Amino acid sequence: MALTQQRKQEIINNYQVHGTDTGSTDVQIAMLTERINRLSEHLQANKKDHSSRRGLLKLIGHRKRLLAYLQQESREKYQALISRLGIRG
Repeated sequence: MALTQQRKQEIINNYQVHGTDTGSTDVQIAMLTERINRLSEHLQANKKDHSSRRGLLKLIGHRKRLLAYLQQESREKYQALISRLGIRG
């Protein structure tokens, strides 16, 4: 269920702002999106897994707060990131 170290590194390499970046808002949102997608697939197969559903809602809330922060800081980066991730419509 958890992301492998290799997959995390791929996400970091794709969304990092500079060479040593591992915790920028872009990277965090991309990681959360990957976790949300995996958990959504799990919940489609396991409809009665309510504890995982609660975890999914917490992840979605965290991503929502990070997206709001990014939108407030830089609308261009926000628009580019949501189109790249394929979220929000």
